[in-house]
Amino acid sequence: MKVVFSYLLVAFLWLLHWLPLPILRALGWGLGRLLFVLARARRDITLTNLRLCFPEMPQAEREKLARAHFVAFSRAVLDRTLGWWASKERLEHIIRVTGVERLNDPGGRPVIMLCPHFVGLDAGATRLSMFVTACSVYSKQKNPVFDKLLYDGRKRFSDTILLSRHEGMRRILKALKDGYQFYYLPDMDFGRKESIFVPFFGVQAATIPALSRLVRLTGARVVSCITRQVADGYEVEVMPPWENYPGESVEADTAFVNRFIEGQVLRMPEQYFWLHKRFKTRPPGEQRFYK
Repeated sequence: MKVVFSYLLVAFLWLLHWLPLPILRALGWGLGRLLFVLARARRDITLTNLRLCFPEMPQAEREKLARAHFVAFSRAVLDRTLGWWASKERLEHIIRVTGVERLNDPGGRPVIMLCPHFVGLDAGATRLSMFVTACSVYSKQKNPVFDKLLYDGRKRFSDTILLSRHEGMRRILKALKDGYQFYYLPDMDFGRKESIFVPFFGVQAATIPALSRLVRLTGARVVSCITRQVADGYEVEVMPPWENYPGESVEADTAFVNRFIEGQVLRMPEQYFWLHKRFKTRPPGEQRFYK
């Protein structure tokens, strides 16, 4: 019965991708406002994150920002139907890219695409896969129907290598050596074992230091890819390669990454992934922030 329901839901999502974007976005607005009321646990996580990162912001403004985030997130969820089924021509029109020439290094060095968790992350990944063949880390879904949908969707326009987080750095190093760019998501809390603590908006955050270590091992260049959700689609900005990176230490490099992400969050705070328990893992002796 669960599998049948899953296929029915996929069929419904397939129908959505035929809708004009303004209608899809209107549905996303309604879904976001509804989820803000019904998804109490995620609402509390979002408001906790905003309180920690913006302690001087009035509570009423944080709640307004949280509502805007739920809308942006819900719109991105519905927009994913386009990435799964819309034509390449439609996606090229809706998702615009600047700086695409920076995805290839003139000296032939590997390229790591740093892509923080903004709501447009998947739209950006779909569009960039039309230009380069990359590898990325993939979290297997419990529902096999949706796992196949997400897996196939990420390989739709190129032979993307999708690695499990548990396969370790060795597989990523091999992919970089074989000429694949690495689509790297730097800002999730995966626990104490794999992380070091560095500040994020002044709060100690468990952060994986893999970027610094990969660059030190491979000599790769880092280009940040930031996807912004706009009224008529998405804008993907491939920024210039980072200079003087890596720096003096892995710890300093990891702190630099978090400071970079902070700057991008301030450009579009409603689009950062506040639903995630970014501060779940605490340094020894610190109390937990989430219920």
